[in-house]
Amino acid sequence: MYDAVADDYCYPGTTVLKNKLDLKEAEELDAFEAEVSDARADEELPAGDLDFKHFKSIHHHLFQDVYDWAGKIRSVRMSKGGNMFCFPERIESEASKLFTQLKKDKFLAGLEPELFAQKAAHFLSELNVIHAFREGNGRTQLSFFLLLAENAGYPIDLENLDPDVLLDAMIASFDGDEEPLAAVILDLVAP
Repeated sequence: MYDAVADDYCYPGTTVLKNKLDLKEAEELDAFEAEVSDARADEELPAGDLDFKHFKSIHHHLFQDVYDWAGKIRSVRMSKGGNMFCFPERIESEASKLFTQLKKDKFLAGLEPELFAQKAAHFLSELNVIHAFREGNGRTQLSFFLLLAENAGYPIDLENLDPDVLLDAMIASFDGDEEPLAAVILDLVAP
C-alpha cells in the first residue's frame, strides 16, 4: 500500500483511487485495472522516441480506460514501505536528466549483455525512484523496458520472468543494490 499526503486522487475518507467506472471498492478497482491494463499491454504500444514523453504516453495507453489522469505526472508526495519517492515538483527535472542520459547512452544499443543488464538496471532503478504516476508505475516501467530492450537488440520473452523475483530486485535497487536487478535482466537477455 502506498502512503500519500493530501491525496486528492482518492475518494474522500478512503484509499480507493477515483476512477472512470466510479468503483469504490479497492478489490473491484484492482481487478478492473489489472484486466484493462493487461489488455492494453497486449496491444501495440504508442510509438515514440524512448523519452519521457514516450514513457508518459505508454502510461496513458495502459490506464486510459481507468483514470482521467492517465499519462500525467502525479501531484502528491508518496512513499511505500517508509521510502519516499521523488517529490512531484522534481519529477520533470529528474526524469529529464535520466532520459537525457539514456539518449547519451544510445538507448543501451550495441552493448554486451552484461553491460546492457547493468545499465538497464540502473535506468529502471532511477525510474522507479522517480515514480512519475500516482498508480501504474511498475506496469509502465515494464512496458517501456520491453521496448527499450527490443530497440537495443535484446527482445525479451516474459515467459522467463518471475514477477516476485523482479519485485524483490526492484526493492533492493531502491535501497541502492542494483546487482539483483541486473541479474534478473541478464537472465532475460542472455542467450
